[in-house]
Amino acid sequence: MERTGPTVRFSGLLAAATAAVLAAGALVATAPAAGAADVDLARNGGFESGLDGWSCTAASGAAVSTPVHGGTKALKATPAGSDNAKCSQSVTVKPNSSYTLSAWVQGSYVYLGASGTGTTDVSTWTQSSGAWKQLTTTFRTGPSTTSVSVYTHGWYGTPAHYVDDLTLVGPGGDPVVIPAVPGGLKTTAITSSSVALSWNAVSGASGYNVYRGGTKVATATGPSATVTGLTPSTAYSFQVSATNAAGESAKSAAVTATTTAGGGGGGDTKLPARALVGYLHSSFANGSGYTRMADVPDSWDVINLAFGEPTSVTSGDIRFALCPVAECPNVESEAEFKAAIKAKQAAGKKVLISIGGQNGQVQLASTAARDAFVTSVSKIIDTYGLDGLDIDFEGHSLSLNTGDTDFRSPTSPVIVNLISAVKSLKAKYGSDFVLTMAPETFFVQLGYQFYGSGPWGGQDPRAGAYLPVIHALRDDLTLLHVQDYNSGPIMGLDNQYHSMGGADFHIAMTDMLLAGFPVAGNTSRVFPGLRPDQVAIGLPASTQAGNGHTTPAEVNKALNCLIKKTDCGSYQTRGTWSDLRGLMTWSINWDRFNNWEFSRNFDAYFGN
Repeated sequence: MERTGPTVRFSGLLAAATAAVLAAGALVATAPAAGAADVDLARNGGFESGLDGWSCTAASGAAVSTPVHGGTKALKATPAGSDNAKCSQSVTVKPNSSYTLSAWVQGSYVYLGASGTGTTDVSTWTQSSGAWKQLTTTFRTGPSTTSVSVYTHGWYGTPAHYVDDLTLVGPGGDPVVIPAVPGGLKTTAITSSSVALSWNAVSGASGYNVYRGGTKVATATGPSATVTGLTPSTAYSFQVSATNAAGESAKSAAVTATTTAGGGGGGDTKLPARALVGYLHSSFANGSGYTRMADVPDSWDVINLAFGEPTSVTSGDIRFALCPVAECPNVESEAEFKAAIKAKQAAGKKVLISIGGQNGQVQLASTAARDAFVTSVSKIIDTYGLDGLDIDFEGHSLSLNTGDTDFRSPTSPVIVNLISAVKSLKAKYGSDFVLTMAPETFFVQLGYQFYGSGPWGGQDPRAGAYLPVIHALRDDLTLLHVQDYNSGPIMGLDNQYHSMGGADFHIAMTDMLLAGFPVAGNTSRVFPGLRPDQVAIGLPASTQAGNGHTTPAEVNKALNCLIKKTDCGSYQTRGTWSDLRGLMTWSINWDRFNNWEFSRNFDAYFGN
């Protein structure tokens, strides 16, 4: 959230490729002769049938008629953003056998490789562009390997490249048979809204289907999955089956699990079924003008006081004061402000202190800062009689230390201490304590692709850094309203990039929060979805409030899709989220400046 006009803050993630990294590849000029019984196992390796048999990331791949190496078609693949334009296919092979993988390529930094070999996965690449060049590499399968993935890809930020006449020569694999029924199904973690499951891997399986009460609710490529969007204190029955190209096995024996009751966060005793959340510029003025607490319309169910800020970045000592008279001539007195808060609460509204904002960097890097945070925030809450806390940490407040790679068990002090501090506040004030969060997409949904500095370093350590905080506090969380603005393009669960400003962005970003997603693409580390009543969509109230303003018509399309599964456009949600809590905006002041367009549209849509 910003004190002034909009500023786009979206950092690059991947460090540029260095010569040292690229030098790890090796170009093999010739291949050993194939045996008499060997055959070419690659399907449509000349791309004469388009992309039949191939799976390409995002919209990166297409069959073209020029240039070609042989025949009439070749693959054209174009890296874009953080997508390296990978195209792959699964090939059935024999265990303990040797294979030669070859392809003709044109372009710079084009890779050819095989994974899942059961021994040492291989890849090779060409550095220079220009004429067609042949890439070749060999591998041997492991004692139980029956399929491998062969692939090509480019490099980030490079132009389109071309691939043609790809072959995989070696002994043909045995006919694919339907896999066995998975065994060992068990629960590994249970929350109020999700159940994590694991089972024994099945030989020959390429994937798994997860069933809840006989209905398929999830798929997985490995022997684990997390089912989300569940109701607290409810018993569920789960089964799993194994799949491959031949078909699907029978379902496993069922396992039952009962979700936890939760910590009271987001319950109907806290908020109306549809809630409107807004930030009130209480400690400063900007172009929108100062709005007195008593003048906030009844449309607003949650009023976040912006902002409580630290005395220094690492002190943890948070202070809040009303806007000075010199800056805000129409500011009310302390007594009037407190009386107006009580009047709002008497009318059923919630008033919270929001900590952070664009200028309020907060790093709880020490236990002393953590304890100061608890003490100082408690003082603000008690002084003004507030209902709870909104965490609006931005900028460099949260980041992950190198090696902190699992959102389920964070080790970075700024993360661990924030979680501890909030839990202390929750324990002090009890079940009526309202907890909300307003992270930027960079710190949440971007975690689908990148988490922290990454396994090899070089990424922005802030990527996905809110995920461990949200996860640890999910049973205490009343509302998460991610800022769907001041954002760069973000990849959704459809593996397409979505850009702010229209219904599509809000649909895709909100669906990720509700369905859950593997963090950094790791299917064994799935961020479980939140309950729909814990989620609101965050938008700017006017074009002056932030980049990514969305018109009322587009806002309504997003609500229709998420709540009713209509008006969805090209993106299809993973569920129908009929209990979605509502909307958040920056800010009440900017909405007033814009003739209350945002709140009036909310009231009209929900019939308030």
